[in-house]
Amino acid sequence: MLAIIRGIIVILFTIFICIFGSIYCLFSPRNPRHVMTFGHAFGKLHKIFGIKLLKRIPAEVQQYGPSIYIGNHQNNCDMITMSNTVQPRTVTVGKKSLVFIPLFGQLYWLTGNILINRENRTKAHGTISQVVNQIKKHQISVWMFPEGTRSRGRGLLPFKTGAFHAAIAAGVPIVPVCVSSTHGKIKFNRWNNGTVIVEILPAVDTTKYTKEQVRELAEHCRQMMQTKIDELDKEVEALNKQR
Repeated sequence: MLAIIRGIIVILFTIFICIFGSIYCLFSPRNPRHVMTFGHAFGKLHKIFGIKLLKRIPAEVQQYGPSIYIGNHQNNCDMITMSNTVQPRTVTVGKKSLVFIPLFGQLYWLTGNILINRENRTKAHGTISQVVNQIKKHQISVWMFPEGTRSRGRGLLPFKTGAFHAAIAAGVPIVPVCVSSTHGKIKFNRWNNGTVIVEILPAVDTTKYTKEQVRELAEHCRQMMQTKIDELDKEVEALNKQR
């Protein structure tokens, strides 16, 4: 019953945010500041699911300027956990097909996110250039998931290099964002789903790397994130035992 009630609340909340958000964005369409506004709005749903969310955002993050944020992509719960750390003027990269999702797709486009064609491999190679151009032209940050897909309990998957090629080409730092493991730990029919920690790590200076060292950069960032995720999981386990 609890899962049904939560499901109804989420559906109604999503419909409201998408309709209200789309109308609101029409006054300044494709403005990158909208992504943070509505990302944080969806992030409030963590309370509906009985999640105690701990956010750790260093004060210096505001000084990084245009950056590429990378996160561990676990499952659909990322929208109610990780979205709470989206910074000002940060957009995401998504498939063009997202536009055709009723209500959500229109909001996704109007908020200024970057849409790419992942089905066409030839055009997909131009994604890096598109991201780099958007960063330089609009002085924005871009959020990407280097695993390329949801891990769904398989741990931190190997990283693809697109985000790192873009960071080197644009001359911007990589900012890792880690979320403690949520797969299989959040039950829709359970009142209290414990603690989830989201932490933004220190920025990685990409100017020290050349395009020939992109895999070295990707592996360095992956090791940083794996170490932090392991630490967060141990901390969450200890906190949940204290409940």
